[in-house]
Amino acid sequence: MELFWILLFSSAYPLARGQGVYAPANAQIVHSGAACNVKDDNISERIYTIKEGDTLVLQCIVKGHPRPQVRWTKTAGSASDKFQETSIYNETLRIEGINRVQGGRYYCKADNGVGVAAIKSIRVDVQYLDVPVLTVHQTISDVRGSYYQEKTVFLRCTVNSNPPARFIWKRGNMLIEQSKDNGVDIYEPLYTQGETKVLKLKNLRPKDFADYACQVSVRNVCSIGDKSVTFRLTNATCPPMIRLSVNDTVVVDPGQDVLLTCEVIAGFPLPTVVWSRYPGLLPLSAQVRGPTLTLRAVTPADGGFYNCTAVNNVGNPARKNVNLVVRTMSNLTFQITPDSNKDSESIQMGRDLKLSCHVDATPQDKVNYTWYKNGAPVFNSDSLILLRSDPDMAPGTSSLEIVDMKFRDLAMYSCVANFLGSRGLELRVDVNITQNSVSPPVLLVPPGGQVVSVREGANVELVCLVVDGKPRPPILWSRAEKDLLMPSGRTTIETPDGRLRLKNVSRDMMGPYRCQTAPYNGLNIKRREALVQLNVLYPPILDPVFQDTRSRNYQLVTLRCTVVRSNPPRLTDIRWFWNGEPIRMPVPDLKETPERKFKLEPTNNGSYECRVSNSAGTSTCTFNVSAQPYNAEFYFDTPNPVRILKGNNYSYNLQWTQKDPEATDRIIGYWVNVRNNKQNVLSKQIDLKGKEPEKGVLISHAISDLKIPLAYEVRLAPITTYSIGDYASRVIQYSEPYTYPRPSDHVCGFEDDRICGFSQDRSDVFDWTRQNHLTQNPKRSANTGPETDRSGTKEGFYMYIEASRPRLLGDKARLLSPLFNVTSVRGPKGSGRVPYCISFYYHMKGKHIGTLNLLIRVRSIASVDSVVWTKFGYQGPDWRKAFLDISPSGPFQIVFEGIRGAGFEGDIAVDDVSITVGKCKQRNTVASAVLIGGSDSHPLASWLTLGLSCVLPLLCR
Repeated sequence: MELFWILLFSSAYPLARGQGVYAPANAQIVHSGAACNVKDDNISERIYTIKEGDTLVLQCIVKGHPRPQVRWTKTAGSASDKFQETSIYNETLRIEGINRVQGGRYYCKADNGVGVAAIKSIRVDVQYLDVPVLTVHQTISDVRGSYYQEKTVFLRCTVNSNPPARFIWKRGNMLIEQSKDNGVDIYEPLYTQGETKVLKLKNLRPKDFADYACQVSVRNVCSIGDKSVTFRLTNATCPPMIRLSVNDTVVVDPGQDVLLTCEVIAGFPLPTVVWSRYPGLLPLSAQVRGPTLTLRAVTPADGGFYNCTAVNNVGNPARKNVNLVVRTMSNLTFQITPDSNKDSESIQMGRDLKLSCHVDATPQDKVNYTWYKNGAPVFNSDSLILLRSDPDMAPGTSSLEIVDMKFRDLAMYSCVANFLGSRGLELRVDVNITQNSVSPPVLLVPPGGQVVSVREGANVELVCLVVDGKPRPPILWSRAEKDLLMPSGRTTIETPDGRLRLKNVSRDMMGPYRCQTAPYNGLNIKRREALVQLNVLYPPILDPVFQDTRSRNYQLVTLRCTVVRSNPPRLTDIRWFWNGEPIRMPVPDLKETPERKFKLEPTNNGSYECRVSNSAGTSTCTFNVSAQPYNAEFYFDTPNPVRILKGNNYSYNLQWTQKDPEATDRIIGYWVNVRNNKQNVLSKQIDLKGKEPEKGVLISHAISDLKIPLAYEVRLAPITTYSIGDYASRVIQYSEPYTYPRPSDHVCGFEDDRICGFSQDRSDVFDWTRQNHLTQNPKRSANTGPETDRSGTKEGFYMYIEASRPRLLGDKARLLSPLFNVTSVRGPKGSGRVPYCISFYYHMKGKHIGTLNLLIRVRSIASVDSVVWTKFGYQGPDWRKAFLDISPSGPFQIVFEGIRGAGFEGDIAVDDVSITVGKCKQRNTVASAVLIGGSDSHPLASWLTLGLSCVLPLLCR
């Protein structure tokens, strides 16, 4: 199912001289297509109702010249809400399978840069009804002074719906009514999510043990049917209980298999067990079989909380959580901290020294550190103090303090990190402590490396070396300017050798970079740091990059190329080119803005380039210099551009404005080219006869002898004395006009989707369908229905009824014309009624053809339908024409009623309908009909013929 809205922006004032360019005007909304409901609220905003899952189509038809750009946006509920969806720039917004969160207010904004933009909103209300959820809760309490227990059961039914749902409770097949059963209460609880109804069973009785049904309904809104859920209440009903086969936290090594079992120990009906994970979904390797979850060869990414939930809709669900921790260990680092109390930066005898060891691990608090001295385990003593978690260091850091260092303490120290009970996860770092093996680092930027220049797009290496010191720490790089990140997006980058390598350098990477020694894998002392300046060289940035310059011939033209930025700023060369060939000119002043002046002539039109260079490269300003006129700008809002001609032809009133007509030589005419399927139909020159185009003033030209219902591509180019401009192109399409100046000048052939103001009768069973040969279903029934329209063209349309499934014998489809007013024309002398001739073509081929009736519906105090023409059964393989005279007594409509026959080979079609004042000139076996009806006193604009007034101007436009 597809739903359509059309937002129609209409001009608030007539188009007069000088008003060819105008802004989008105030908006008016109309709609077409099938909607569940359409209504206006108290602020005149359309509320549009659609069923969840259907296709929503919002169309914004806008007037304005130049043609406005349409932008769609959406808010959730009110104009103050933030937009929740990306804006869509298109006249049509299509949402396939709309869901409930896509409801809200949609805005159509039309803007063409002239005046104030036009804005209109539509509120979309998405209707839905979920399957209800029924849960059972119970309470048991002692009643004082009695010898029995009162057991009360609550059946809670919850549903999400829009509009609000209506609830019906049943016990078995019997409706439960609170007024007729003292043992029940039905009420709505407070503070519940969604819509909820509770059925309270007070002091359970034997008859209360039964099957219960909760039925919800939105009263068939949008054809949404009722939904229900059932529950069997017995004396064994009880909530679920579960227990896990493992502890709350499970710690495993990578590669192990994990088996988690959630055992149901109570609950009736039998609970359903579901495993889930937070955060994220279950791993792809997870296998769930009943209550058991198996994880094969776990990885660190499989860690997280696993939840077992048992549900049987009695009481609250039973839940148990397991925290799965997969051990990881990486990046073991060390620190050597000299005596901090003495502000020392080296190892000295008689002073304290601290060795620290840290590893990144999961779980961090389960890491076990072991210290060794020359391969032997270290234990706490007066001179060696072990700290499993050093409070002065990062969490999870172990330290070994050497107190009052002696020569005996000079040794090889080792730190080993592992998990107790783990297999294979172990890291080790060795630190040699001697007077010669530990010294402060010296940081140095190589000569010439303080400033590094590189061309944009190249690769570069920034160098900052540790030339002395033991052990040598890694170097950390960062941007010296605050809040700037490294090109990788991180704040710092570690380099073991002090060389920062940057690829594809851009100008935003230019600036100072800071290098400094890391506080780990070396001495934990004041950091050494230095700065390196990165200078990115790039060619000049010019303005304009491209410019279209138009001028009259023999006028002075000035081309100016401005240098916005350049690095290095010093220019090395400026050269001008015409159509790729260098222009000889004096040596330019490199300190001034490049500029060229010359007189435009027919021989020097073309492309001019200004190429500006520095040592990093060359950039170009390009100027397209021409006396060629600008292209025409088509006007798309011409009222009633189509005129019907004899011989199934039509003409089209083409209108346009000329962009900046005074910029070039005088425009003397236009060259127009009309094509259909890439074949030329018309090529000719439009002579303006000495009248020059004016800016913003419409120019009109009628293109005639176009074939109904074909569409054409029209190409239009302005012509001056010296040249012809670029072609502007648009497509013109045939559309059925709704107003006609003469009685018999038009036949409605249903050639556009407005179908001449006809509409489908909403009280029938199914609809008429608009179709032509090109849109026919290739699998359609071969022995029924027309191949083409009445004129025999494949492109021509007609209306027909489809007799295939799900249609049944006797199903009716009615097609209604607009309402006609008959009071504007008098009848023949001596008669108060005006005769009208109705003619049309019909097609009734097939062995299951039913009935085609033509009815006249006369409006009076009550509408009266009268059958004035009828045909039944097979009428031959060709289109046949029917005529009949009517003399209605008041406003009337004609109604085509198709009735389905006994089988699927029963398609009926109609085409080329006309209504004219006066009796039919050709006669057939159809008798004239005189209708009885009321009077009317509201003459309006004519529809198909003079004297026929449309009471529904929106349909007749």
